[in-house]
Amino acid sequence: MRWSLVVPLKPLAVAKSRLAGSAGAARAGLALAFAQDTVAAALACPAVRDVTVVTDDPLAGAELAALGARVLPDDPAAGLNAALRHGADAVRARRPGAAVAALNADLPALRGADLHQVLDAAASGPGRAFLADAAGIGTTLLAAAPGVPLAPAFGGPSRDRHLASGAREITLPGVDSARRDVDTAADLRVALALGAGPRTAAIAARLVFAGGR
Repeated sequence: MRWSLVVPLKPLAVAKSRLAGSAGAARAGLALAFAQDTVAAALACPAVRDVTVVTDDPLAGAELAALGARVLPDDPAAGLNAALRHGADAVRARRPGAAVAALNADLPALRGADLHQVLDAAASGPGRAFLADAAGIGTTLLAAAPGVPLAPAFGGPSRDRHLASGAREITLPGVDSARRDVDTAADLRVALALGAGPRTAAIAARLVFAGGR
């Protein structure tokens, strides 16, 4: 099975607010770099058919489209889960039988091999499946088989909400790059140690908190 991924991205001016104190003026650039490295890794994964990014940010939209993503405006403008439903609906309007997965935009260390394992695990059972983040509180990926509504419940303790909704938890070992979302300087240091993508690494190398000069 090949998957259509939906990646939501806030306008860069307000994205990754928890990095504002440590990254300063580089925060928006980091948010874009995270998304670029995430989308590039996803597009390189053989289990991924296409990637749709939902964003109202013109710079991010142009940069991610240049990588090969389809970009949709966030027409609902009603938060993360509304954006994900909008993206999933757009994918299935074009291909009603699509297998759809929501993927966080802040996985800069994502490796295609890890994503492939996660998507294969999602395809191994019916209905919906999800991958918890490294903290075991949130969610980094939610997958819905063909004909199954995505029904996203991201934000905060979304692992518990996805479990309660009947989604199956994916509990693979060794897919750390797919679990490591980045909200803080500490998260970024871990992502860099895992092997962040080139755009994130280039910006982080200039930041003292990430181990740069």
